[in-house]
Amino acid sequence: MKTNIEISDKNRQSVADILNTLLADEYVLYTQTRNAHWNISGFNFCAMHKFFESQYEALDEIVDNVAERVRAIGHYSLGSLADFSELTRVAEVKELSKEKIAVQALLAGHETIIKALRKEISAVGDKYLDLGTADFITGIMEQHEKMAWMLRAHLA
Repeated sequence: MKTNIEISDKNRQSVADILNTLLADEYVLYTQTRNAHWNISGFNFCAMHKFFESQYEALDEIVDNVAERVRAIGHYSLGSLADFSELTRVAEVKELSKEKIAVQALLAGHETIIKALRKEISAVGDKYLDLGTADFITGIMEQHEKMAWMLRAHLA
């Protein structure tokens, strides 16, 4: 059945493209956070293991919500690792067993997403006339700002 939410097909497609790129970013950052959780070592192992777990759990929920938002506006969510790798703006970091390196890498990933969303919020709301998605990604940006703050606090 055709989606009828008073947003043109062209605008919904543009918003879906933005959301699918965000989905790729979120999935890559989620995977890197899992990597840090699994492989962290050192004096603060227990604390960092639990900290990374809380972050990947939050990211897992964001991933699901972004994918469902794409569906809600009448498009299909990407779901392959190849698609995510092609679209992501988050730099790949493989070695995340050392606390400082892991925290810096994950922080950089969050900040990449924050900067991208800050630019895309206006386009989604003003250019593509999808205020619901603009509000949705504003909330996601706020979640990333909080997670980035917590990571940054480890580097202080």
